[in-house]
Amino acid sequence: MSSPEEKFCLKDVLLSFKSCLVDNDQDVLLEHYLNGWKGLVKFMNSLGSIFSFVSKDAVNKIQIMENFLKGTNGEKYQTLRSMVEYELNSNKVDLTNHSNNPNSGCRTILRLHRALRWLQLFLEKLRTSSEDSKTSTLCAEAYNDSLANFHPWIIRKTATVAFYALPARNKFFEVMNVGTTEEVIEMLGEAVPYASRVYDFTQELYSKHNLLDLP
Repeated sequence: MSSPEEKFCLKDVLLSFKSCLVDNDQDVLLEHYLNGWKGLVKFMNSLGSIFSFVSKDAVNKIQIMENFLKGTNGEKYQTLRSMVEYELNSNKVDLTNHSNNPNSGCRTILRLHRALRWLQLFLEKLRTSSEDSKTSTLCAEAYNDSLANFHPWIIRKTATVAFYALPARNKFFEVMNVGTTEEVIEMLGEAVPYASRVYDFTQELYSKHNLLDLP
């Protein structure tokens, strides 16, 4: 049984991603972005160990970013745009060898960014699917269209097998702690577009600075 602070609530994720976007979607506040991710980690953890191959890595990445925010150059990490500009101008990002700076903010956010695409696609598929849709199929389709492209074969294989253990669609909706199926679908319809807008801005900013393939 999850303790109250670990309980997932879809509304919290919605509010976090909604609060992310500033300046007419021209920047993202990293504190709210990380809060949104904390909510997504609770969502994954509430389903057991199935998503641990992503959630454990996400927790690590969130911690790295929070340390940057609390650090001596914390003001440089307030927004995604300021972080990218600061790290590029300070030569904290190596586009060819990540071992020179494995925990740069740009590289860390990129890993979360890729995983966000998967969860965004999966939640949208859950929202638009029929009551008897197989969640394992929906999740695998979302994974194959996103995160699988960045995982080695063994992780892809492990993930695909794990998806078979996913609960039914109505169980997912119970975990979201919103209310009836109709209310969950309505809130997903509001939340997923905000996550999409955050993803799209990040994708565009990283593409502009050639950061999408950071090793």
